[in-house]
Amino acid sequence: MENQTKPAQAKPAQTQSALDEIIKNKYNEINALKESGFNPYPAHVEPKQNCAQAKEAPIDSEVVVAGRLVQLRLMGKASFAHIKDFSGKIQIYVQKDSVGDEPYTFFKKHIAVGDFVLVSGKMFLTHTNEKTIKATKVELISKAVRPMPEKFHGIQDTEVRFRKRHLDLIANEEVKDIFVKRAKIISSIRRTLDAKGYLEVETPILTPDSGGAVARPFQTYHNALKMPLRLRIALELYHKRLIVGGFDRIYEIGHMFRNEGIDTTHNPEFTMMELYQAYGDVNTMADLFEEILGNAAKSIGVEKVMFHGQEINLVPPFKRLYIPQAWQEKFGHDIHEVLDGRQFRREPLAALAKEQGISFSADDPDSKLFDELFETKLLAGFNCPVIAFDYPTAVSPFSKTKPGDPELVERFEAFVCGSELGNAYSELNDPADQLQRLKDQAIAKAKAKGEDAENADILDGDYIEALESGMPPTGGMGIGIDRTIMLLTGQDSIREIIFFPTLKKQD
Repeated sequence: MENQTKPAQAKPAQTQSALDEIIKNKYNEINALKESGFNPYPAHVEPKQNCAQAKEAPIDSEVVVAGRLVQLRLMGKASFAHIKDFSGKIQIYVQKDSVGDEPYTFFKKHIAVGDFVLVSGKMFLTHTNEKTIKATKVELISKAVRPMPEKFHGIQDTEVRFRKRHLDLIANEEVKDIFVKRAKIISSIRRTLDAKGYLEVETPILTPDSGGAVARPFQTYHNALKMPLRLRIALELYHKRLIVGGFDRIYEIGHMFRNEGIDTTHNPEFTMMELYQAYGDVNTMADLFEEILGNAAKSIGVEKVMFHGQEINLVPPFKRLYIPQAWQEKFGHDIHEVLDGRQFRREPLAALAKEQGISFSADDPDSKLFDELFETKLLAGFNCPVIAFDYPTAVSPFSKTKPGDPELVERFEAFVCGSELGNAYSELNDPADQLQRLKDQAIAKAKAKGEDAENADILDGDYIEALESGMPPTGGMGIGIDRTIMLLTGQDSIREIIFFPTLKKQD
């Protein structure tokens, strides 16, 4: 009965010495049980129902349920408790006359909150109309040594929550719900793509070069091959090889690794989805993005969420913003004034940034000035999903240029409240053009690091060879899975939607 367990008052945190004493006593109890011939950790148990199924079972029906004991009220000849599994929680009624004298004495002496038990019995209704198991047998199947988190107030310290996620999940039901939604969202993405004929593929995590993006990789070394390897930072170049090889529609959901900063939207290990469609283009990808995000929202039953303090409408279609048009309307200038083929014109770009109050240094690359103008000025005021098209060629080395305008490319990025969710191109399939852009990118990267630009290596020379075999017109898209889940679950920190985020090692 829920009303038989009164909420406990908040207690001060246990001292380490008190905790050590509890643990010591528990181990002594476990050792005594083992010495008596009782095994508190049996290898095999057979529950017949979970807690939710037991609650749906008819009155007087037999059930066998396993779970963690989360509430317990011991009385003289009868006790009430609650056990919990992944499906939910159910009350049990343990009566001396029903289980027997010795089992009831064992129950009172050796079974405590935190332990796992197997309960056999019949369903009945209490006088408060709560479906309850009247136990005929209660078996201890796993003895907990450490005390459980304070069950009414949960774990409030975020550092403890992230470092000891198992306790966070025990204490905070809403945390479990976030990760259930995460699984449903990823399953929805797979269903959407599978239904459209996309094939899920797997490509290497360890690569000779990290491939397809500009980011600092994690590096390792393969002893047998005597060669350095990197953890992948993107999926792009392997996927395009598969398109060259004749796969028309492919996708992969996997972990990427970038040896860079950590903040509320970045974790060194994160989940990304990339897909490629032969005979598609940037517009194909935009329609698909709307379908993926809309279906993912439906999969967890939401149409609107609160994200970064704003109400976000997740029902497609989404706002489509064309950068050259928005640039003209916002700044009163043609975007081509700051473009010079595949590069930016530094002087007019810097002048515009200064005019718009953007702080920058002489060492900041042109791309950073463009990003600041775009993100802080053109995206300002848009909270619901925005798909921004027609980026400068200077910041898009893998995208086709727009017909008749080589200074712009067929690319979009999708944003919500300034947070990027996705990036898509009409993929560049001209090997000569791609080679030159990779060279330009490598030189710019080397200059930014103060390295010799003349000897800069392109990201992946083998990829150019693959392109020379011929790649059909192709649309490609990447979606940040973690950020998408942050949006759909209304979480402002990536640590809330990753089971075990990367944390600094404790002393």
